[in-house]
Amino acid sequence: MLRRIAAELLGSLLLAAAVIGSGVMAEQLAQGNTAVALLANTAATVAMLATLITLFGPISGAHFNPVVSLAALIRRRQHWRETIFYIAAQVLGCCLGALLAHGMFNLPLIQSSMHARDGIAQLVAEFTATFGLLLVVLGHRRPQDAAWMVAGWIGAAYWFTSSTSFANPAITIARSLTDTFSGIRSADVVGFIGAQLAATLTACAIAPLLFDDPRSSSVTDGLE
Repeated sequence: MLRRIAAELLGSLLLAAAVIGSGVMAEQLAQGNTAVALLANTAATVAMLATLITLFGPISGAHFNPVVSLAALIRRRQHWRETIFYIAAQVLGCCLGALLAHGMFNLPLIQSSMHARDGIAQLVAEFTATFGLLLVVLGHRRPQDAAWMVAGWIGAAYWFTSSTSFANPAITIARSLTDTFSGIRSADVVGFIGAQLAATLTACAIAPLLFDDPRSSSVTDGLE
């Protein structure tokens, strides 16, 4: 158990550091070109996510995301106590990742984001991004496909959703601590997480209708 929790904490930390840190670097180098900044942010996130899933999947299942752990609980593939520890490690890890990103760029360690992400369109986007992510997690058939499928979905959703695909309550909380390119205003966090949780319940209800053996407790091995 301790090794699994440590893997979730470290993986979440590195993922958040990549998301936020690449956003800072992209904003500094893009010279006001938002499209270029988003492209750089996407590339770094996709690369880090695929790497972390491959690295930590055999240890913890590479959740790094409370909605994935919640899906495992709903599908009865994970005990509720383990789910609580996973989610706590994910949230703590992501918040520490925000601090690490700030430290690497000589920024104030804790910030309050002013980046507004409100409105129905943003919530629909978050629902869509999270729903699709969980369909990938629940429906992929070969463990070796998980890294590229999950990373591929997130990379695509960065660009076709208006919210740029947070799809992760832990990352959402951490990104409220950074007033940079990747940030989200704290007032908008509850709405985002609500949309993500609604998508989780919907995906868990629909997956059994689509897949003969819906997967639900591990990103890499089908959470079996």
